[in-house]
Amino acid sequence: MKKYILLTILPVFALFTNSCEEIDKLTAGLTNDEIIEGLKSALNVGTDTSVNTLNAVDGYFKDELVKILLPPEASNLVNNISKVPGLDLLVNEAVKSINRAAEDAAVEAKPIFVDAIKNITITDGLSILNGEDDAATSYLSLNTSSQLTDAFSPKISTSLNKKLVGNVSAESAYSSLITTYNQASLGGDLFKKIESNTLAEHTTKRALEGLFSKVAGEEFKIRNDLSHRVNDILKKVFGEQ
Repeated sequence: MKKYILLTILPVFALFTNSCEEIDKLTAGLTNDEIIEGLKSALNVGTDTSVNTLNAVDGYFKDELVKILLPPEASNLVNNISKVPGLDLLVNEAVKSINRAAEDAAVEAKPIFVDAIKNITITDGLSILNGEDDAATSYLSLNTSSQLTDAFSPKISTSLNKKLVGNVSAESAYSSLITTYNQASLGGDLFKKIESNTLAEHTTKRALEGLFSKVAGEEFKIRNDLSHRVNDILKKVFGEQ
């Protein structure tokens, strides 16, 4: 029995030992302070680049990876767009306005990201450094999503009612779109009416998904592309990987 138990434990112990050796290899030559400094620098660079990109005009709207489309309840509208003359123009106007609202709100992420980055511990640092290519982004998502939602929601709600595109707000553009569609449906006889409107909640959710997608992309570049390690500490920390 003792022999059987020993044979069972040995592979597990070997796996644990190998994992420790891998971690030691990844952090060889780095002090704890350097690891933390490097990760904070990577996150500062990645979040600044992402926020500045999305906060610009067309930051969301002309990037197909993060562009915000109409809410799910509008799927019937999109499916029947060819049946209502002029509906395609209203859809384009509404989508553009929604994305302008997200672009307007993106800047709210900066101070929240800064606070989360300041609080990284050495335990967090080792886990992030030795983690997947989006480990730092996952850390930010876990520690900032709730605050970002609280910060984005009122800003997006305000932006949705602000005249942004052709003197038309996102809310009014979407309202006009839904009204035109519902009228064309003849009260739901031709195709299903759209009853609900969750434009602010939908836009906030999609805006944050797009933001974290951008941050993850920047993190991947820093980890895997030397040209994106824009300072000495990034080169040292991520050059050890």
